[in-house]
Amino acid sequence: MDSNRANQDQDEGQDEDQEQGQDGTGSERLPGLLSEEDSDNSSQIEEDTDHNYYTSKTYGPTDPLSRELWVNIDQMDKEKVKIHGILSNTHRQAARVNLSFDFPFYGHFLREVTVATGGFIYTGDVVHRMLTATQYIAPLMANFDPSVSRNSTVIYFDNGTALVVQWDHVHLQDNYNLGSFTFQATLHRDGRIIFAYKEIPVLVTGISSVNHPVKVGLSDAFVVVHKIQQIPNVRRRTIYEYHRVELLKNKITNWTAVEMTPLPTCLQFTSCGPCVTSQIGFNCSWCHKLQRCSSGFDRHRQDWVDSSCPDETKDKICDLVPSTTRQQPFTAAPIPRTTPRAWVTTTARSDMWASHLPTSMPTEASAAESTAAEKKEASLHTGLIIGVLMVMVIMAAVVLVTVYMYHHPMSAASLFFIERRPSRWPAMKFRRGSGHPAYAEVEPMGQEKEGFIVSEQC
Repeated sequence: MDSNRANQDQDEGQDEDQEQGQDGTGSERLPGLLSEEDSDNSSQIEEDTDHNYYTSKTYGPTDPLSRELWVNIDQMDKEKVKIHGILSNTHRQAARVNLSFDFPFYGHFLREVTVATGGFIYTGDVVHRMLTATQYIAPLMANFDPSVSRNSTVIYFDNGTALVVQWDHVHLQDNYNLGSFTFQATLHRDGRIIFAYKEIPVLVTGISSVNHPVKVGLSDAFVVVHKIQQIPNVRRRTIYEYHRVELLKNKITNWTAVEMTPLPTCLQFTSCGPCVTSQIGFNCSWCHKLQRCSSGFDRHRQDWVDSSCPDETKDKICDLVPSTTRQQPFTAAPIPRTTPRAWVTTTARSDMWASHLPTSMPTEASAAESTAAEKKEASLHTGLIIGVLMVMVIMAAVVLVTVYMYHHPMSAASLFFIERRPSRWPAMKFRRGSGHPAYAEVEPMGQEKEGFIVSEQC
């Protein structure tokens, strides 16, 4: 899939005019959270890259904005700053955090994210063990273990317009002596994402990825549910990544920052006309059945395909009165009807067929042929009955053997199949051992806990 990787073409000198994302309600202003009117377009920008869904700007250590984008949590309202007691004392754990605002991510609005100890935020709806694979916001994904140091904490803060998540003085589990890392990710209500780095003791390109992936960037995917025909009432979920933003790791040092601004997507259009005529870099199509605009690649992919939207949107024509049941066009082919001409033709054919009917009684040869045909048909019925009986006997034998092995697990037949069960097949081993570290969710949705709990991996 061509869209699995971000487009790394440089677009120097591009000025982005974004609408201000403030609601004017007088909510608390975070130090370091710049609005568009505060941005200085004349400041030095090391990188300005178009990633199809986002544009990113990287600010170096000497740029004043790199320090202004850092949010000083110590100056925030203490009642809103939360130190997660479990994440701050565990390894490879994740906890859900509810947002007080709708956060647009790849055009989808989120009200809940999952913060992980490994330096990233998981954005998917279904929490599974391989959170590092896709659907993440990763300022610095690595094998961090907050439990190895008392000074390591995972902090988050939500003021109603932005969520700040900070990994403070965290260490790598497989290389503690490298020093502590301090960095944060800020999710704005207008969709902007800020990565800010205060303390990066080593080059990010030198961090080992043997035991844990090392990533800096964004990713999103859609989930497809497959029905397993062999096992009723069991469905398998498959995750397909449709886009990824990979930021340059060698640009991440002390006091650097990355600002990512979302670009328009097809999901923002709520009617057919603006959808099909949009010029935003995506092939947007309108589905009348779903009343939704899409390029076909987003989190609603399965609904788009199951509703036959790709076939419906080929013409890209908007109906004057859209409805779930589309009316047939005026030029549609008429329904075939029985006409006098058609009836005459049929009658003529019937007469012609009748003129060739035999006028005499069947001869002995024809009688012999009919007898042979009857015998052949009888033999076919007999063979079919025998085949059905054989299948039933085989199925009964399989059931009896299964029951016998279940009640006699130490028999020769049981040991034979145990040694050859699917879990010992190399293909199954490869599929299960995907190379992604396993994360476990440590708390139920929407609850805050203090202290430790014992959690089993999913």
